[in-house]
Amino acid sequence: MIAVLQRVSRAAVRVEGEVVGSIDQGLMILLGVSAEDTVGDAACLAKKIAACRIFCDENDKMNLSLTAVAGGALVISNFTLLADYAHGNRPSYFGAAAPDVASALYDEFCRLLSDALSREVARGRFGAHMDIDMEADGPITIVMDSKVLRTKGGIRA
Repeated sequence: MIAVLQRVSRAAVRVEGEVVGSIDQGLMILLGVSAEDTVGDAACLAKKIAACRIFCDENDKMNLSLTAVAGGALVISNFTLLADYAHGNRPSYFGAAAPDVASALYDEFCRLLSDALSREVARGRFGAHMDIDMEADGPITIVMDSKVLRTKGGIRA
């Protein structure tokens, strides 16, 4: 499972012109689910994201987590994060999970992140064409891979 975290001042996602999810200060998270991912991947990623200290404290040091700043989270499914671009000029997406599996793990990730933050997360609409409007803060952008977290012992489900 791959997540791209973007620290934002605000973010919103629209489907067919309708806002389906929005936040003020917090994280916009693009989430890609691979064919090998499990609930364990969703759990370790949700815990790490909730605790990741990338918000500034009173001394302008990145010492605060999303939980500490009571920030919002907007989670948007994005299978293109699993693109294989090594051969040719047209990426393939065979490494992405099948839509039914990806949708279930996306839902579980959102539930687990909500639990870790003790509040609901805003969401895009799985499988839809979405328009994203955001104001990056920093910019601070971090790519997390659950496989890296689990192999390096960063966090366990």
